[in-house]
Amino acid sequence: MIRKTSKNEIRERVHTRIRKKLKGTTERPRLAIFRSVAHIYAQVIDDTKGTTLASASSTEKDAGEKGGNVAAAKEIGTRVAQRAKEKGIDKVVFDRGGYLYHGRVKALADAAREAGLEF
Repeated sequence: MIRKTSKNEIRERVHTRIRKKLKGTTERPRLAIFRSVAHIYAQVIDDTKGTTLASASSTEKDAGEKGGNVAAAKEIGTRVAQRAKEKGIDKVVFDRGGYLYHGRVKALADAAREAGLEF
């Protein structure tokens, strides 16, 4: 019997392909996104040291918008950009996590750009 490949397995394969090309350095860390049905998460990661420099998610207590909608994604984008700027990070490499660049992913990226991150 032929087994149907799930959407998440396909996304993970695409993400692996993307990660072969992207590396977050100390000068340009990686802005990684994870999107679930209910929430959205963003991290600024230095891959050379293996550390997370800044993060934001819609599950935080003081997050204004809750949930996995475009408004929450915009707020998370500005929040992660502000936290990265506080640490002295201006330029990042965008890692869309295997997701298509539209909807919540695009909203988060645009909000991070407007808040001052370059990618």
